[in-house]
Amino acid sequence: MLAASIPAVTVAATLTVTSWGGSYSASQRKAYHEPFMKETGHVVLEDEWGGDIAMIRAMVETGNYKTHIIDAVPDVVIAGCDEGILEPLDWSKLNMEMDDMLPGAAHECGVGTISWSTLFAYRTDVYPDNAPGSWADFYDVGKFSGKRGMYKNNPVFQLEFALIADGVAASEVYDALSADGGIDRAFDKMAELKPHAIWWETGAQAPQLLADKEVVMTTGWNGRFYNAVVDDGQPFELVWNGQGMDYDFWIIPAGHPEADLAHEFLAFASTPERQGDQTNYIAYGPLRKGAENFTNPDILPHLPTAPANTKNWFQKDVTWWADHREELTQRFHAWLAK
Repeated sequence: MLAASIPAVTVAATLTVTSWGGSYSASQRKAYHEPFMKETGHVVLEDEWGGDIAMIRAMVETGNYKTHIIDAVPDVVIAGCDEGILEPLDWSKLNMEMDDMLPGAAHECGVGTISWSTLFAYRTDVYPDNAPGSWADFYDVGKFSGKRGMYKNNPVFQLEFALIADGVAASEVYDALSADGGIDRAFDKMAELKPHAIWWETGAQAPQLLADKEVVMTTGWNGRFYNAVVDDGQPFELVWNGQGMDYDFWIIPAGHPEADLAHEFLAFASTPERQGDQTNYIAYGPLRKGAENFTNPDILPHLPTAPANTKNWFQKDVTWWADHREELTQRFHAWLAK
């Protein structure tokens, strides 16, 4: 774990924030961790995880708390809260009300931090003309030959994209998944691409696969691709058509002996100023009302919520995934191993 580097201060306490690494954790370090340490004298350590709820369960069951705060997707928030392994938040300690957040960004056990999207990007030097522009194109290795990057950790969004590639409208993808044979249909479609796939596990790996020319296009998270283009000058084009939008939340493992310290950090990190400041470092949208007044105007066209990016999109059905995530992740890993 790494402590963010700032001038030495009187240390009042140390807390660990677990997130997704790479340029996303770097944006959190600049927008949250470093200003929090400067203001409070606390030390913030960083750790990474892959989103497996079993890690939280193990901490709570053993009482061996390796982190104070975790950045998690909403289906983990819902499932973990229902299971009793997440700490219900005391919103009075956050100095805010739940309705100070955008719709869907406040939960009994979590406070929203960003909106983001999973989509795909391709190399413009490989496809300068007649470029791929849909999930059907992503799956069409005859027309667009070359390796594809795909996410290895779980099938979230991948089942949806497979069905969209198979002709399902983005707005109807969860109806299709819930229909008889819908999940099998998605796995069957993914099987077509499996021989052409290179699997990535962390957010930083997806743009790196594309930068290294190991793949000609890859799924990934919009902010990671944006930073690769803007910071590293990579020849990537993001395909927003059919994007799947999601939120991330801050959560606290249930029973944490330093839950008050975690609440202190969340109160600081959930202000409009802090959430707006994060947009200076990555193209993810804030979820606190009023944060738009502090958002980098240059980043607005690159956010998942920009009008040009929401012509054909869907919001992840977090309830559906809360009900199916663990079961389908097990099935997905067994499918990968075949």
